[in-house]
Amino acid sequence: MSDVRPFKVFSGTKTRYLAERICQSLGCPLGNMIITHFADGEFAVSYEESIRGRDVFLVQSTFPNSDNLMELLLMIDAAKRASARCINAVIPYFGWARQDRKDKPRVSIGAKLVADLLSVAGIDRLITMDLHADQIQGFFDVPVDHLYGSLVEVPYVENLHLENLVIATPDAGGAKRARLFAKKLNAPLVLCNKTRAAANVVESIQIIGDVEGKDVVLVDDMVDTAGTITRAADEMMKAGAHSVRAVASHCVMSDPASDRVQNSALIEMVFTDSIPYAQKCPKVVQLSIADMFARAIRAVSEQKSVSEEFNF
Repeated sequence: MSDVRPFKVFSGTKTRYLAERICQSLGCPLGNMIITHFADGEFAVSYEESIRGRDVFLVQSTFPNSDNLMELLLMIDAAKRASARCINAVIPYFGWARQDRKDKPRVSIGAKLVADLLSVAGIDRLITMDLHADQIQGFFDVPVDHLYGSLVEVPYVENLHLENLVIATPDAGGAKRARLFAKKLNAPLVLCNKTRAAANVVESIQIIGDVEGKDVVLVDDMVDTAGTITRAADEMMKAGAHSVRAVASHCVMSDPASDRVQNSALIEMVFTDSIPYAQKCPKVVQLSIADMFARAIRAVSEQKSVSEEFNF
């Protein structure tokens, strides 16, 4: 059998761990690309193999700092100049997504700006997972394949065999995601009403529903400073819950998140590996999304429906 495949997979620096697992699942080697760093902090991208006329999949999450986004933009530009046939940006975690609307006068809409940057750079398709807001897909004029972390998270929760399972959301914004979990797991849903004193500062949380004696699983799309999720867990235990766990797709975990999780009522904090987690917190568990993205890449390369592949 020929080693030549209809596509090539390349990786940015900070998401190489995931790209290697994706390639292992696909049964293909990771493409050869070099990122050269200069003394002033700039860097340049060069492909060390021909990609002329090939479909390329560029794997890079765009979590801060902004070098990750800039690296991806340079990868796209270099691929376009190297005559790649189709440039697919694979962004497991789409950074800047919380800036998705104008919620007060004179503010930036970062998600739209990032979408414009990627489009102008030259992507033909975006493959991403659990956008902070679904409507961000509309910021793009190219096809967007939106995957869901629940494909690996729901089976994990099922295998816990919790007798009195209740799904909860730490704030009203996550109600849609929590309802999906509740439906798939055939479990009741509990909501929390959160008020903020300032960005990343939770003032109060009120529980709407019964958690007494229940095994609660809190569901969210990401955890940043962990203030909301840990406060919700503590409130659940005060309300008589038997146990509290949390599931979130994106492990942002800015300081002091790890300490908050460790010192909270949470039994465990489950993430996917869309973002690398370098800190040490015994309660943190990461589930691999490599196989899921490999299936999406193969479906795209074979001109098959991604939604039918995953039964969305």
